[in-house]
Amino acid sequence: MDRVWYVAYGSNLSSERFRCYVAGGRPEGGARTYVGCRDRTEPVADAPVDLPGAVYFGGRSRVWGGGMATYDPHARGSVAGRAYLLTVGQLADVVAQETRTPIEGALDLGRMHPSTGRLHLGPGRYRTLVRVGARRGLPLVTLAGDAAHDIAAPSAAYLRTMAAGLRESRGWPPSIVGRYLAALTGARPRWTPSAIADLARVAA
Repeated sequence: MDRVWYVAYGSNLSSERFRCYVAGGRPEGGARTYVGCRDRTEPVADAPVDLPGAVYFGGRSRVWGGGMATYDPHARGSVAGRAYLLTVGQLADVVAQETRTPIEGALDLGRMHPSTGRLHLGPGRYRTLVRVGARRGLPLVTLAGDAAHDIAAPSAAYLRTMAAGLRESRGWPPSIVGRYLAALTGARPRWTPSAIADLARVAA
């Protein structure tokens, strides 16, 4: 197996933002410039996918300010994700940038626990790679965190980037984007559906 689907659920819902992980660069509204992957080939495909579980906003992003989207696969609910088809080598480089941890070579997905589908990469919010299903015979994997804690509202730039990705990948109107993102733990009371819908209109 040399290809794998990497599932995004936060700012990487936006293909323009995710491109910074692959080709290098700084996302609009972000404070970090990414080195990109060693193989800078664009993902050969992408698709919207729904994940079991929930996303919450917590901690403080050094890139965006405010809380970061974290996936809890054990929570009840459904998560709007976007899967990008990468090589396993590209996945290793994306994960290294996400976790700020050097990963030499390609990830050995065979080391994932056979029953839980988890591969622990070390301490931190985004340090567990989880298999969440399959698409076209290839595994769907994403980075997951612990149960909701250290809750914090996200920044406008972060939400705007997520909103752009949801509109781009799913064709949702601003009102639906606003309702979805405002329902995530940590968004309220700072962010209402109408306030996020306004951001989504700007992001279009």
